[in-house]
Amino acid sequence: MAPTIIDVAKLAKTSKSTVSRYLNGKPVKKETEEALKKAIKELNYHPNMNARRLVLNRTQVIGIVVDDISNSFYSGILKGITEVSNKNGFDCVFYSWMSNHKGERDFINLLYEEQVDGLIFLNFSKREKEVVEEMKNTAFAVVLIGDDAGIQDVSSIDVDNFSGVGDVVRYLHRIGHRQLAYITGPESAGATQERTNGFEKTIRELGLAFNPELMVSSDWSNQGGYQAMKQLLEVGGFTAVVASNDQTALGAIGAAHEQGYSIPKDFSIVGFDDIEISKWIYPSLTTVRQPFVDIGIKAAEVLFEKIKGTKKQANSRILLKPNLVIRNSCLNL
Repeated sequence: MAPTIIDVAKLAKTSKSTVSRYLNGKPVKKETEEALKKAIKELNYHPNMNARRLVLNRTQVIGIVVDDISNSFYSGILKGITEVSNKNGFDCVFYSWMSNHKGERDFINLLYEEQVDGLIFLNFSKREKEVVEEMKNTAFAVVLIGDDAGIQDVSSIDVDNFSGVGDVVRYLHRIGHRQLAYITGPESAGATQERTNGFEKTIRELGLAFNPELMVSSDWSNQGGYQAMKQLLEVGGFTAVVASNDQTALGAIGAAHEQGYSIPKDFSIVGFDDIEISKWIYPSLTTVRQPFVDIGIKAAEVLFEKIKGTKKQANSRILLKPNLVIRNSCLNL
């Protein structure tokens, strides 16, 4: 005979109501939580999900909508989301609108069709106005991760791109650099403008002269960084390059090495993101670390507050602080 909630309560030496609270994602004392985990594992107890869904009038499922689910850049964010989802007793369903040949707007229908209780949209490109309006007007739980700094009335989570690049410029200034070059990102990404604004404002605050020819655009790819670096080397006159993401920085380093330059002996390079390979290349890349897991955790926490109505809060944009990671691609002058 399959174990029941009563068996779990007896083994954990607690009440049925406490077990129920825990299974429904509500807080219990730390020692009680540990006892319940142990009892559930020992009894191999599996809650009746269909019964729970009927009682709670929920699907107990959240949807995560991404452009390309194979993008390794998202792995930390998805880890944070699933961690919070599991803690709340919910399953996650992942949707890729690129592979489905759909747009984000199509997935909002999942809420109206009651296939999911809430949606997290993960996308680092600017959204169409119609999609934004649909998100703003829905009464369901929706949270955005990404670039939509200008969107009001929708909860969104992102890294503070502006301050992240500002920290890079101040660091380079502190170690003696006065002639900086900058490789921007694609216009389709909101973070491009935020990071560029951070670069330009900090340059002005520090009173540094800047040659407009030393700002070139890229598409956040290795190839884009490679081509951008070749352009910068034709102009010259810089001691450090700030790249708006790590992939761009890696391509830039490749172009520099190809033309016989040594990093950081000839000039320094800094990236943004702290992707895994950044610490393994030569020289290891100084970069800005995005708190990917924390972004996912915060997005999921906000979503569950909306689903469960546990906290009445206005829709807001939450920016998490990135951290400068100093490695070996910069030289003190």
